[in-house]
Amino acid sequence: MGKVGIIGVGQSAFVRGYPGSVRELAFEGFREAMQDAQISNKDIDASIICSAPEYDKQRSPAGVLAEYLGLTPQPTCYLESLCSSSSMGLRFAYSLVKSGLHDVVAVVGFQKMSEISSAESQERMGRGGDIQWESTFGTMMPAYYAMYAKRHMAEYGTTPEDLALIRVKAASYGQLNEKAVYRKPVTSEMFSDPKSPMSGPVASPLRVGDCCANADGSSCIIVASEERAKAFSKKPVWILGLGSASTAVNLAGRDLFSGLTVAKESAEQAYKMAGITAKDVDVAEVHDCFTIAEMMAYENLGFAKPGEGKELIRSKETYKEGRIPVNVDGGLLSKGHPIGATGGSQVRTIVLQLRGEAGDIQVKDPEIGLVHNIGGVGLYGNVSILGR
Repeated sequence: MGKVGIIGVGQSAFVRGYPGSVRELAFEGFREAMQDAQISNKDIDASIICSAPEYDKQRSPAGVLAEYLGLTPQPTCYLESLCSSSSMGLRFAYSLVKSGLHDVVAVVGFQKMSEISSAESQERMGRGGDIQWESTFGTMMPAYYAMYAKRHMAEYGTTPEDLALIRVKAASYGQLNEKAVYRKPVTSEMFSDPKSPMSGPVASPLRVGDCCANADGSSCIIVASEERAKAFSKKPVWILGLGSASTAVNLAGRDLFSGLTVAKESAEQAYKMAGITAKDVDVAEVHDCFTIAEMMAYENLGFAKPGEGKELIRSKETYKEGRIPVNVDGGLLSKGHPIGATGGSQVRTIVLQLRGEAGDIQVKDPEIGLVHNIGGVGLYGNVSILGR
């Protein structure tokens, strides 16, 4: 059926407390993507609405948002795979277009996390684990990733100082991203300064500076068939490879604690589909909900051998000028993490990079970009490879 391309991308500013409704929030990302694609609502054949449930009171938000965005009577559906929802939405949009069922599909991701308190938000995130055998005992996201951090440190000699370097990098680029929640500089010294908020303990060995912030935000990706993409866009970005995997919900059912198997498996699938290797990737967006998550991503994606991810950040190889630039938009650590919108925001960054439209964070002449988006504590993994 030909290639499948991305012709429009958009996102709202990610903020700590959006004053409007969920539908108004979703419209902000959708509007930017539609302006980017320079198409009208009647050109969209179907929509996929992505978020994690239970952060607002609206059941079946797809119908509500599709109506507000002017996408009825076209078909719509609601899709969730926790934090990787909109990357999974991209996978389904690709399938709908590749099959010939639709020519143009909008993937809209959103989350208004400020509808509930931080404590309630953590409780809902914890229920991303098994509510019968695991999350009932009070496990929450920082504690889960802290266990991975401890294992990585024990196995490979990774240090808290190595993790701090990842946050320092994120902040250096977050300052340049007008849509990021956190736009302040961060130094390694802040992690050892008891007066700095960055040094506050969360779940040992993770500190406040090692953790991303909750946020409200939306994103949108417009996916089109090759014929429509060439007709609508002067710079379509093509979907070259897609990988997806899942694993045991309970950590007791897993056999790797220094990395995420879903990331490794979905990366292998995506590389094979695209006909490339990790060495061919010019710029990447990885799911850095915690600093240890980015460290593990370096290794799971093949940018470094197991245990050698720390060498990449120590030598600044993941900076914009390095061998493999990673999260040069500030990542989740700076942008914030509105669950359903995160994957779409990552895709937006890579699309802009491949078009040469990323401004101050532009990597030199990239041809292939990668998006790594994880749902839950390594429960779902999605890797998307895009090319110009």
